[in-house]
Amino acid sequence: MHTLFTAHPASVHETYLQHARFAGGVGMQMILGGLACCLHGVFPFLFTTTGSRTILALAARLGSGHRHATAQRIAGELAVAAGD
Repeated sequence: MHTLFTAHPASVHETYLQHARFAGGVGMQMILGGLACCLHGVFPFLFTTTGSRTILALAARLGSGHRHATAQRIAGELAVAAGD
């Protein structure tokens, strides 16, 4: 059971708590950015750059160091699974 909670965080060189904090922060950014996009769809004068800024910030946050290598590996696996 312990391995279920620690195997993936270890694969990205983090403890369980470090990974929970990082993933929670990324998730919150995604939620807030998504809400801004939804509001922008209804009220186009609001949050005109929030969605793109959120995406760029997340890409920068996820695209560094060992996270980048992990993201590249996962993207490759997804492409193979999709038949690309």
